[in-house]
Amino acid sequence: MATANSSVVLPAPSHPMANPGFGKHSAPDRAPPGAHDFVHLPKREAAIAAFIDRLPEGAAMDVKTLAKVLPDYGQQACRTAIRRLREAGHVFLRQVAAKTAAGVRWVTLTFFSRTARSQAWWEERVGEHPEARPAPEPEPVRPQPQPQPQALPSRAYQVLARLRHAEPRLTLSAAECEALEPLAAQWLDRDATAEQLTAAVTAGLPQHVHHPAGLVGKRLAVKMPPVPIRHLVPAPPAPRAVPDTFRAADDAKPVAHSRHADKCRAAAGFPLKNRRSQP
Repeated sequence: MATANSSVVLPAPSHPMANPGFGKHSAPDRAPPGAHDFVHLPKREAAIAAFIDRLPEGAAMDVKTLAKVLPDYGQQACRTAIRRLREAGHVFLRQVAAKTAAGVRWVTLTFFSRTARSQAWWEERVGEHPEARPAPEPEPVRPQPQPQPQALPSRAYQVLARLRHAEPRLTLSAAECEALEPLAAQWLDRDATAEQLTAAVTAGLPQHVHHPAGLVGKRLAVKMPPVPIRHLVPAPPAPRAVPDTFRAADDAKPVAHSRHADKCRAAAGFPLKNRRSQP
């Protein structure tokens, strides 16, 4: 593999944050992150759990937000995944009373644990969670513009989005896939297959992946395959046309040489050879 520029720095797309007091709440007594945190889950649920696990405190992890930032997963898929994560003990929802200008209303707090926990554990540890902060008043519903038809994602984008199937810890958001798309496209332009790109990115991962997009970007740059030979061999130059003036001069050379030879033979007293009359 040829070494490319390994100093490529990709901006980390920011994830939407929830209103103060809401969003992701990390459960206490979490085990350190490891390579086998979510191997007991189906691929989709493992990918979404790994993505939520690396979100900061207070990050929005509602169904609509997840469907917006994760490629290829709609709201129904995210809703089903969150339900299954609750059943597996990774997500716990707690309703609390929140004070608003209109009075007290019930809101839902969302807790996440890297380690699967039982319902009894959740009730004991976060059942007495402090009352939520005052919730802001909901904004008036505004008519949403009709979504414009979007072009199909490129093959490079799809390969990046599907890394989560091979390694849930490398679940990338849509913004991260777009940022890494040019590097992945170079791999494919250099005749690498999707399987080769996936293997190069996922092989030998560290125990804890702190920044999946940064790791993927660095490996794509450092392990960039060489340019195929067919791209390096220059095309043969096109034959150049000979100007008519040069061609006429070349045609006249034999005639001029013959006349000069006749003069020399005559001066030396030799008989001239019989030739057709020259023009």
